Amino acid sequence: MGICIFINVPYSYSQDNKLQSFTPKELWADNNGVHINAHGGGVLFDNGKYYWFGEHKIAGPKGNRAHVGVHCYSSTDLYNWKDEGIALSVAPEGSGSDIEKGCILERPKVVYNEKTNKYVMWFHLELKGQGYKAARSGVAVSDNVIGPYTFIRSGRPNPGIWPMNVTEEEKKSIDMSDKKAPLRVLNKYIETGQMARDMTIFVDDDQKAYHIYASEENGTTQIAELTDDYLSHTGKYVRVFPKRYMEAAAVFKRNGKYYFIGSDCTGWKPNAARSAVASSIWGPWEELGNPCRGKDSNITFEGQSTYVLKVQHGRPDSYIFMADVWRPDNAIDGRYIWLPITFKNDKPIIQWKKEWNF
Repeated sequence: MGICIFINVPYSYSQDNKLQSFTPKELWADNNGVHINAHGGGVLFDNGKYYWFGEHKIAGPKGNRAHVGVHCYSSTDLYNWKDEGIALSVAPEGSGSDIEKGCILERPKVVYNEKTNKYVMWFHLELKGQGYKAARSGVAVSDNVIGPYTFIRSGRPNPGIWPMNVTEEEKKSIDMSDKKAPLRVLNKYIETGQMARDMTIFVDDDQKAYHIYASEENGTTQIAELTDDYLSHTGKYVRVFPKRYMEAAAVFKRNGKYYFIGSDCTGWKPNAARSAVASSIWGPWEELGNPCRGKDSNITFEGQSTYVLKVQHGRPDSYIFMADVWRPDNAIDGRYIWLPITFKNDKPIIQWKKEWNF
């Protein structure tokens, strides 16, 4: 299990010792006084509470692999978080499970399915001992929001199926002998399913859900529709941002438009965030440039996007940009950046703030 970090941080507190502000990049204590351990995560609003799911890290560089599982926290105000424990545990060593202890399990996202009354968790999965070769997605399910979640399966999306926006002429023109040929990587994995690494899940107003992930050796983003139970893919998917090397996707909807925030692919090193907008989830997507403003905006304030949270409880048109400050040499010390998103001419703007509240 991970070590505990008991902390004293410079946040604003109320008289009853409750946090009243966000302080990006500072240590963030849960109800036990321990730094929140939910990296690369996302937030689900359910029955009046927010639930934050993320990767549970342990100390040291090996802590970036999954030794514990997916951690869950709950909150009613977004400032103060209660530790709800491990929502999805990794399987024991030697079990042979796809999520055996020591695998790479990243960017978990949980959504609620109104048709099945189930909570569904998706995540990027790399099989133990294979580095980043597997490029899979895993799915787990629970009757309760905080778990425990039962792992169902892992695999690559849409085996044997071509994207909807690839033409017959393009298929015929693929030259597999040319390593730089357009669509070569896509075609290489048609039969086995498409590579899927950094990912998110987006549920639209009509309850249709979409799996958005870095594919084709991270060179192209793919957007794939999920089945009505959210447990598999329908076969409908598209390629977007070809050859742009996007990862860390965060997708949200505002005033009928779809927004995408992501990053370049530079390993653990931060880079400038990217944003885009579309009138349909399928695209076409128009890039809008770096949404960040202020100190270190050229490196996303030293972080990387993980999710955009639409704030509930009576705060219309309020969105929070969530990012991680990765600490690869000591994974448990990873920090969080939560900042408000404003809009100028329908373009998202993320302004650095040392401390802020609603």
